[in-house]
Parts: sequence; C-alpha cells; structure tokens
Amino acid sequence: MSEPRSIKKYPNRRLYDTVESRYITLDDIRQLVIQRIDFVVIDKKTQGDITRSILLQVIAEQEHGGEPLMSRDFLSQMIRSYGGAMRGMVGSYLEQSLKLFANQHAGTGPQP
Repeated sequence: MSEPRSIKKYPNRRLYDTVESRYITLDDIRQLVIQRIDFVVIDKKTQGDITRSILLQVIAEQEHGGEPLMSRDFLSQMIRSYGGAMRGMVGSYLEQSLKLFANQHAGTGPQP
C-alpha cells in the first residue's frame, strides 16, 4: 500500500496539495474522498495531523448548502454522546452502519 497523499494546511488557512503542487479547496478535499484517494492533512505550523478536522469542515459545508443529511435531533444526539460512557461504541456503531449501508447500496453486501 502506498503512502497517503500529503495535503499541507498553512497558517493562512490555505490547503496545498503536494502531489498536484497547487492550492486546493474543501470541495477538492471532498472530491478526493469521493474518489477514495487516501490523504492526510498536516498543519504546517504544528506538524500535527488535522485530517479529521478538515473532514468535519467538509461535512459542515455540505450540511450548510442544499438538503442536509443530518437532522437537528441527530446532531444534538451526537453532541450528547461525546460526554457519555458509551462514546466509543456510538462512533463504532455509526461507522459500521454506514459501511453496511454503503455495501448494500453498491450491491456488494448481504441482501435482505
């Protein structure tokens, strides 16, 4: 397996794709996800991995425009789950549920 594509985030909040040698947008990040291109976003100043934070920004941008995927109640439940004892289970459950849904939607998973 090859190394993930490296995206650098500069203090001016711009994202730089080191493979394509150009600045990119959150929509470009979204396209990388859709195309299943493995990448990591590194904060240039701290050298920390901020990939999750950037992915959350992509989700927020998607939710803001068009028809939202997540209801207000769902988002409230997610926020409440951060303080609960079952925090790890909630994340794992949601991840597995989305994988199962994606597999069934693609026709590669178990059929009912």
